[in-house]
Amino acid sequence: MCLSLSYTKSGLTASMYSGLLLLSMWALAGTASLWDSESCPERLVGAEGRRTCPRSCKSDRDCGGKRQCLCDSECGLSCVVPGRTCPWPLPLNENSRASLLSPTPSFSSLLEVLCKPGFTLADGSDATVRRCQGDRQWSGDKPICTEAKSPELPGVRTCPLPQQVINTFSIHGDASVGTSIRYSCLSGADIVGRQENYCQFNQTWLYPHPNCKEMLCQPPEEVEQGYVVAVQKTEYEVGFDIHYLCKKNFLLDGPQKITCLSNGSWSAAPPHCRARCIIPAERSRVVIGGVKRWPFDVTDGLVPHGENVTFFCKHPQKQCSFTAAQTCFDGKLETPLCYLEPTWLQYKLFPHRLVSEIEVCEPGDVE
Repeated sequence: MCLSLSYTKSGLTASMYSGLLLLSMWALAGTASLWDSESCPERLVGAEGRRTCPRSCKSDRDCGGKRQCLCDSECGLSCVVPGRTCPWPLPLNENSRASLLSPTPSFSSLLEVLCKPGFTLADGSDATVRRCQGDRQWSGDKPICTEAKSPELPGVRTCPLPQQVINTFSIHGDASVGTSIRYSCLSGADIVGRQENYCQFNQTWLYPHPNCKEMLCQPPEEVEQGYVVAVQKTEYEVGFDIHYLCKKNFLLDGPQKITCLSNGSWSAAPPHCRARCIIPAERSRVVIGGVKRWPFDVTDGLVPHGENVTFFCKHPQKQCSFTAAQTCFDGKLETPLCYLEPTWLQYKLFPHRLVSEIEVCEPGDVE
């Protein structure tokens, strides 16, 4: 016999509980074998097909080294090493937990596997006991706990709901015979057909199932200085994508793609195509992208939308400069109020005295 006892924790009989208690006491006592040599069953022919049986024996003299002649369930008397252990701890399982009924997972030790509430084994029980065999494996098949199915209440009959209806509608009601249900579209669309239905006693619906009105998106707004990349339609179906591109020298500000949603709206507002800005300085260096440079050295003298430009301003009382930053926004970039453009004579005759070239003010000099 193979020791793999399944049972229901909540429904143990007195005899079953006593048997399990004896097994546990035997395991905790460290007994090496469940049977003595006289009561041990003969080795079952074909047992090797399910597990690896150690060498058979009649006494310890038939075994070498540390092996002893012990009873190994369906393998009968076999040469085993009592100190060898079975795998422990076992891999975690979210639907069950395992616990040793013996101090160590050695030969003939017992292991209990208990399903979590709401889960059962294949035979309907919620627990099983396994024994550590001579081949260092736990007895029986690996227990798998699956979710217990609630028994259907006798006499309760319902009308069928096709999967397409379940995927399309939110159903209010239990669809049982003699009751009514109400439909509402999951997409939020209007219902085409009856909003209520009645489950007849022959388990058929009184009316055909309704439909949800197909939601369509209206053409999105055009984008100035940009292009709409899509097939031109009067209406767009759910899931349709529209892409946007900007003309040369313009920067896309917003989503590059919008999608028609199930409620008939677009996933986002159309983007904007933002213009580049002229740098409003000629005879003073500025800082762009962390680099101090002359405006005429910048390509086309333009910076893209969103770019920060740092200007140099002269201290009103001291011969030093401080900085102020401005941001290009859709073709508009203004100088800060403190900035004063050098004259042509200053630029030509005294380039080293330009505001961008003089010494930077100390932090305490700038309010």
